[in-house]
Amino acid sequence: MSFDSFSDFLAMGTHGLYVWTAYGICLAVLAINVASPLLARRRYLQQEARRLRRESNT
Repeated sequence: MSFDSFSDFLAMGTHGLYVWTAYGICLAVLAINVASPLLARRRYLQQEARRLRRESNT
C-alpha cells in the first residue's frame, strides 16, 4: 500500500485512529514489561540494604 503524503500515511485511510492507538497501547505494555522488573529489583536491593544496615547496627 502506498501513500501520497505523510498525512495520508498517518490517517491510513479511515483507520488511522485505530491503528495508532493500537501501536500506542502495545508500546505502553512493552515499556511496562521492561520497567516493572527493573523497578522491582531496585526496590528489593534498597530493602535488602536497609535490612543489612539494621542487622549490622544491632
